[in-house]
Amino acid sequence: MKLPIGIQTFSDIREQGYLYVDKTREIHRLISAGKVFFLSRPRRFGKSLLISTLEAIFKGKKALFEGLYIEDKIDWNERYPVITLDWSSISHTSAGQMEEGTAIYLSNIAAFHDITLNQKSATNRFEELLTALHQKTGRQAVVLVDEYDMPILDALGKPDEITDEIRQFLQSFYKVLKAADRHLRFVFLTGVSKFSKVSIFSGLNNLNDITLDADYAALCGYTQDELERYFDSAIDEMALAQRRSRQDLLERIRYWYNGFSWDGVTLVYNPFSTLLLFSKKVFRDYWFETGTPTFLINIIKERNDVKVLLEPVEIKDSNFEIFDYRTLDTKILLFQTGYLTVKQVIKDRFGEKLIYTLGVPNEEVRSAMLEYLTSSFAAYPVSDTAIMRERMMGQLFDGDVSGLERGMQALFAEIPSQLHLPWEAYYHSLLLLWLNMLGFEVQAEVSTDKGRIDAVWTWEERVVIAEVKYAIKGKVEPLLKKAMAQIMDRRYYERYNGAKRRIALLAIGFAGKNLACRMTEL
Repeated sequence: MKLPIGIQTFSDIREQGYLYVDKTREIHRLISAGKVFFLSRPRRFGKSLLISTLEAIFKGKKALFEGLYIEDKIDWNERYPVITLDWSSISHTSAGQMEEGTAIYLSNIAAFHDITLNQKSATNRFEELLTALHQKTGRQAVVLVDEYDMPILDALGKPDEITDEIRQFLQSFYKVLKAADRHLRFVFLTGVSKFSKVSIFSGLNNLNDITLDADYAALCGYTQDELERYFDSAIDEMALAQRRSRQDLLERIRYWYNGFSWDGVTLVYNPFSTLLLFSKKVFRDYWFETGTPTFLINIIKERNDVKVLLEPVEIKDSNFEIFDYRTLDTKILLFQTGYLTVKQVIKDRFGEKLIYTLGVPNEEVRSAMLEYLTSSFAAYPVSDTAIMRERMMGQLFDGDVSGLERGMQALFAEIPSQLHLPWEAYYHSLLLLWLNMLGFEVQAEVSTDKGRIDAVWTWEERVVIAEVKYAIKGKVEPLLKKAMAQIMDRRYYERYNGAKRRIALLAIGFAGKNLACRMTEL
């Protein structure tokens, strides 16, 4: 089986015998449903391959679709002139460079069709080209835009005037698509984010955003059925190599890489990670490693928004429409970049608006993001954090309290003094971050009939019940006694007695930056 790792051109995949997971059923539905569409998906999710496939369809390359769903569904004699815009091939460090580069790019497309453009500005050339293509071929044009938002995303962190100039150029450029409607057969734009508040699409009010539509939830990514059908031999081969049963391996793959959703029902695998998994046969953070989101880590750390990644969050559907690069709402930013996904969609109590529950999609995203966050908070190298995780998981599992205490002391000692905040909630957040990074299923502030437990986490046959106490100064020992007494007096452990798991009670005390812990087995 030839896996198309890093190959985003549809013709290369088909002509050179690489595996292609057939998405043409969804594509046929899309091109039959309307005219102007927008789709947001995270990086490395197959958007470029989707654009390439659409290009091949509209150019009438029937031979490439032999055996695929769409082969006998359309008239292949209807060929259209296609303009494919890819901002990665056009310089966009400034609006001036974008203007010049785009003008040249359009002129090259025109020259391919034996058309000469007379307009000077890129925007005017775009409109001129659409008109000329329609007149010359007798067919309306198809416009496909890959990563429409790349220029703005790459400009984040630069002075506002540069970002504003780029935004204004894009706004003017995309506005042509509305004015040239009679010359267009189909328009499709992809990107990571939808910048509605900055008015990039203000002139394109006929745009149909299908990002959250159930009909297109599987347009990018692999469903469970597709994974088992198209990768059947690769699954058996990997199961044999790892001496696992097929079902056990499938569960492991699902835990690591499945879970992305845009409707709360249809779950898909990250295609990039899936392909690399079957190529290397090792579970790793393949998608995360392709681009460490430094700016995301910095935003989360600056805003102390750790819980956004640890607990499900709810937002209304209208919140997806107010993404502004100036404010960068953490939840929306994490959703659009793929670090949060839709877990559930329900209607509000009035039945008028949809409420979306967002959460981390899978183990790959969760473990990698938390590892980088912990490293960032504690000024620890990521490689050391990974080693520490394995060691401390063993200490918790074996009940090695002294070893656990030394590890926690080392971790928290590395946190810069300016990040230490004098309140207990801050240490709760750090503890939750650390525990999640270790790979535990953590519940924060668990309610019982006698009070609220600070944290409960499970791992295989073990349950650990933790209480945290903090004081600005003083000794740690009284805090430990107080925390353990609270657990015992309020019988926090009772609700877990029937779980058939070993129960441990953990008291953690912070006196300023001094830390200690005590653990008792029941």
